[in-house]
Amino acid sequence: MQGGLMTGFFSKIKEKMSGGSSEIMHEAEEEGYVELGTDSGSEAGSRVTVRPFVIEDFESIKPILDSLREGHTIALINIKSLKDKDLVELKRAINKLKKTCDAIDGDIAGFGDNWIAAVPNFAHIYRHKPKAAEEKKEVGEITEYD
Repeated sequence: MQGGLMTGFFSKIKEKMSGGSSEIMHEAEEEGYVELGTDSGSEAGSRVTVRPFVIEDFESIKPILDSLREGHTIALINIKSLKDKDLVELKRAINKLKKTCDAIDGDIAGFGDNWIAAVPNFAHIYRHKPKAAEEKKEVGEITEYD
């Protein structure tokens, strides 16, 4: 008798895990509602991580690229040590970061002299437009219409 109970128990678990939608629909018809789990939003994979990185050489961008490709990490990258060491290698590393951000539909921007922010596709980096450029544009538009 207990073997039949265990089989029924495991078959119910299997239906729940495989998305047994017929049972869910039956429950909805019976009770008028379906209880949904509240733990789905608290999974570790769905959280965003803001993570600092330091680029010492070109090879040190690999963990940054891997984190960006996973899609849950906002990377704050300190480029000072590579900037002081080798500007050519720094440009190469930044170009690789730009290409990766383009490929994942992310965004990348520098802030300050020694930092770069790189974000996946769910985020956008705000870029402040200087007021002087806006004023020149307005003046240019006015003179065009004269």
